Amino acid sequence: MTHAPGTGTAVVTTLRVRALHAVRGERMILRGLDLDVGVGEVCAVMGVSGAGKTTVLRIVAALQPFSSGTVEIGDVALAPGELKPESRLRALRRRVGVVFQSHALFEHLTALENVMLAPIHALGQSRESAAVTATQLLESLGVSARAHAYPRQLSGGEAQRVAIARALAPDPQLLLMDEPTSALDPARRAALGESVRTLAAQGRGLLIVTHDAEFARSYADRVVMLSEGTIVEEGPATQVLR
Repeated sequence: MTHAPGTGTAVVTTLRVRALHAVRGERMILRGLDLDVGVGEVCAVMGVSGAGKTTVLRIVAALQPFSSGTVEIGDVALAPGELKPESRLRALRRRVGVVFQSHALFEHLTALENVMLAPIHALGQSRESAAVTATQLLESLGVSARAHAYPRQLSGGEAQRVAIARALAPDPQLLLMDEPTSALDPARRAALGESVRTLAAQGRGLLIVTHDAEFARSYADRVVMLSEGTIVEEGPATQVLR
């Protein structure tokens, strides 16, 4: 239990970031960022290119180090400085799922095999059990018919849904998404939005980096506006983006 930055409202959080600083070379990318994502909340991070949006996602996913501050995902805390080796990040990988803008599916594996990776390697499931988990996830996202297709055989929308299924395979508390609507037509954007709301209703927190104001207005609960590594405005999506 914590309090949303700038408010007196108590919220149950999946993500708590305080006084986050990040430096790249001699450039300060993030300057004392405070950010919470509540259970069941969709939070959209917006701002111009170079504002630090993707850096926030990469730090929370332990893909990029930070200089100072605190990052807590549930009962897992990240420390400033060098990144830990992957063998010491298993607890985090169970709590945080990431959907990259490029989808980042393994080209030599089928859709089903891509989704099976986390259940096998992060959760220690047998291949048979992992296949059941992966099949259920693909079905829930409407792509079970493409289970045995390779990434090059998938449309952009199909590849994205497979990537979401893969990120959900460890049943994470927090889902990170980087520019999820960038390659989608309007119908697919709406379908993604409904999926996002369903995932939040299941009790997950979602942190989404996007330039898509219409998508954020329609499907996010809260919008955080970044500029030069600091939050310049935040609040209900409909209020911030009106």
